[in-house]
Amino acid sequence: MKVIVLGAGIVGVTSAYQLAKSGHEVTVVDRQKGPALETSFANAGEVSFGYCSPWAAPGIPAKAMKWLFMKHAPLILRPKLDMAMLSWMARMLSNCTSERYAINKSRMLRLADYSRIALADLRAETGIAYDERMQGTLQLFRTQQQLDASAKDVKALAADGIPYEVLDRDGCIRFEPALKHVRDKIVGGLLTPKDETGDCFKFTNALAAKAEALGVRFAYGTTIKALDVEAGRVRGVITARDGDGDPDRERERMSADAVVVALGSYSPLLLKPFGIRLPVYPVKGYSLTIPITDASRAPESTVMDETYKIAITRLGDRIRVGGMAEISGYTNDLGFARRSTLEHSVTDLFPGGDVSKASFWSGLRPMTPDGTPVIGPTKIIGLFLNTGHGTLGWTMSTGSARLISDLVGGANPEIDAKDLAINRYH
Repeated sequence: MKVIVLGAGIVGVTSAYQLAKSGHEVTVVDRQKGPALETSFANAGEVSFGYCSPWAAPGIPAKAMKWLFMKHAPLILRPKLDMAMLSWMARMLSNCTSERYAINKSRMLRLADYSRIALADLRAETGIAYDERMQGTLQLFRTQQQLDASAKDVKALAADGIPYEVLDRDGCIRFEPALKHVRDKIVGGLLTPKDETGDCFKFTNALAAKAEALGVRFAYGTTIKALDVEAGRVRGVITARDGDGDPDRERERMSADAVVVALGSYSPLLLKPFGIRLPVYPVKGYSLTIPITDASRAPESTVMDETYKIAITRLGDRIRVGGMAEISGYTNDLGFARRSTLEHSVTDLFPGGDVSKASFWSGLRPMTPDGTPVIGPTKIIGLFLNTGHGTLGWTMSTGSARLISDLVGGANPEIDAKDLAINRYH
């Protein structure tokens, strides 16, 4: 079939590659000048097959109130008269129960573990290098209360057969030797040894080149104006190329048998005119990328600072520090007050680095209220969704790509995907 994939981030590019491998004629459309230039550009670098949990969890509403008054808050809320924001927040709160948390986490772990297999297969098949490491994630607890609260995650990991290890202070230092310099600041940790790390931007660009070699066409610098829908079936998309001419004269109809929407936070805006209410909302995250000056004081893999919800990840000769959740709509300006929180977390746990040389970045994560992405068909024939991965687009991308390729081609997916579709919200 002729398939158009909308979006050239990590989810769009992996989808395009998998669809091309399945024999389809694929075109990827993106407004940027190349792949992975928005949310996939400088994310935290975690590939968290075991460390993946819904943000909507028991106790989060109370924690959120406390976080709002912290100096280095993991959550920043800028409320506005935005019905999409208010509706999304209400739905998220409704998922903050033990029952919903267990269901949502199980869905996430199922897809993440499938992605673990898919990524390993893809890496073996392509030989792509992206500063990858396979040394696990250490969720680091500064207080006994945090360590005790991890019991619910341990229970979920055990139920889904995901390897884990609860570590005391010395165990954490054995896993991450640089933590010996701050041993009095930690009490323990939760290790998920199958987790990986890697540069999402490098990976996406390398895979886009592999996809082109398979015949995928990339239409960069192209704005998606609307879906082309006729009699309940998608016929393609209406686009406009960047240029100095009359925008209307630049408009083009691109025809297709199927369209995959992988536009992250912008997916709901494209779908709304067709009566498809996709509960995805942008939650801004920030990152620093710091050159390593002393390897003995740098992390070996990923350390997740539970207190500030910040991930500190080794990427080759750099450290990527990423985190925070700012709910402020579709604004992607750099809030420089957020930089101090990232700097505080990394220098507190790994003192000695030169944060003055760090590059600062922000991106909009496409979050669903239950934390699970939306993957599958819509009420419009031929229109499919692969979006809403939140903080886990890098982690879940390869598995999501396999699922969407199977669903577009009419094959039975290798794992259950029914509860990932949009109809779970209706």
